[in-house]
Amino acid sequence: MQASGKNAGLGLALLSAFAFGGSGVAAKPLIEAGLDPLHMVWFRVAGAALVLSPLAWRHRDLVRRKPALLAGFGLVAVAGVQAFYFASLSRIPVGVALLLEYLGPALLLGWIRFVQRKPVTKGAAAGAAVAVVGLACVVEIWAGLSLDLLGVLFGIAAACCQAFYFIFADQGADGDDVPDPLGVIVYGMIVGTLVVTVIARPWEIDWQVLAGQASVGGTTLPAPVLLGWVVLIATVFAYLTGVVSVRKLSPQVAGVVACLEAVVATVLAWILLGEHLSTWQIVGGGLVLGGAFIAQSSRPAAPAPAEPAVLDRETTTA
Repeated sequence: MQASGKNAGLGLALLSAFAFGGSGVAAKPLIEAGLDPLHMVWFRVAGAALVLSPLAWRHRDLVRRKPALLAGFGLVAVAGVQAFYFASLSRIPVGVALLLEYLGPALLLGWIRFVQRKPVTKGAAAGAAVAVVGLACVVEIWAGLSLDLLGVLFGIAAACCQAFYFIFADQGADGDDVPDPLGVIVYGMIVGTLVVTVIARPWEIDWQVLAGQASVGGTTLPAPVLLGWVVLIATVFAYLTGVVSVRKLSPQVAGVVACLEAVVATVLAWILLGEHLSTWQIVGGGLVLGGAFIAQSSRPAAPAPAEPAVLDRETTTA
């Protein structure tokens, strides 16, 4: 039963990585058509909140039971990752910003080991290390490298937010009062929308972009179709499968598997947008896959059996 649950969790984690990874190939044509990147983020988060809003009433008890969890998920796991990543992206190369964000799983292992004082399997640690090396190859960090201290700090902040995404997703999963993951996502998106609205200023959106067309790999599609993909698949579906996968696996394993998102994004950009995939990127993709395999194959160490109590001889002979 435990093995089947882990297999299901791994499948959901892979689906989540593919869904998240597909956001770029749909969002980039819209940005190239004239949509501001921050406005794209606002559409993504606000659109997901709108789609999920009918479920808010059903899970309204979470507002009373888990207010800190909902606020944290919305502020950090939804708004924080997006805002800090785009802030980093504005100051340093795309590849470096992406690599910094995906240091999140490595930071997550440090949090689990040194803050929560929980054991971290050797497989998860080794998988994270291999995945980070692979990501460096995927984004070709050595190409056009220019360091901007503030940009690097923003990237590290995005990584910290990504790490806490897995922590919040697992919050309360082992207790008696387990929050429904769908409810957490619904209210997380609502909180995230409020935060991103302040940052993105959607009242300045050029709405004519959404009334037009956008080109994906030479194929022209209506802009609302691409936006619908970003909202429904790359956000709603991706967050839902991601949160449930963390519950079925563990934050440390799900975090490493999530590194596949960068590989998926790179491969899809190669296939659909015609962006060249170099030999090093192919090698890096293989390393990330290997790291994910190592991490998900790890087994937590079995607890040591308790020593039998030694009864006092006088007591036994009394």
